[in-house]
Amino acid sequence: MPTMACADPLFQQGWYRYAGHRPSPHYDARPEGMRVDLLVLHNISLPAGQFGTACVDALFLGTLDTQAQPEFAVLQGLRVSSHFFIRRDGSLLQYVSCDQRAWHAGASSFQGRSRCNDFSIGIELEGTDTLPFELAQYDSLAALVGALLQAYPIRALAGHSDIAPGRKTDPGPCFDWSALRRASALAASSFPALEA
Repeated sequence: MPTMACADPLFQQGWYRYAGHRPSPHYDARPEGMRVDLLVLHNISLPAGQFGTACVDALFLGTLDTQAQPEFAVLQGLRVSSHFFIRRDGSLLQYVSCDQRAWHAGASSFQGRSRCNDFSIGIELEGTDTLPFELAQYDSLAALVGALLQAYPIRALAGHSDIAPGRKTDPGPCFDWSALRRASALAASSFPALEA
């Protein structure tokens, strides 16, 4: 059986029509026949706590100059990507087709299933664990989640901290799950992470 690909008109070969496309070299094929049924939310900023730089884009494209900042040294040789990145102003970029496996989750497990990259779509929000996210980001995220729910058999939404507890903390305590619920009218019963 082939990998479960999307036939929704908003997605062409897994690329969302309303995102800027920035194809990353950091991806591979999902396991044969794998259903994409989990959304994973992250936060990211490079340098840490700085917004609006081109560094996250460069990281996902594999072009980050790891000599540019002392803190980037630990990123030398790192091959990482996400399907989507939502900037502070709500603008949306896509790096990997949703039909392919992005490298965003790392060592992870969700409801007894390991290797979450195999069956998830990663969404990075420009932010930190310590600062509130912008309303424009919630609006963009809500629209994206709605489109993904129509196109893929999504049955759960989780934070990176939920699938890698003790190792990851994002999207962090400043992420307002209730704001996402209000913006998108998602049912908390369908997405336990959205419970108040």
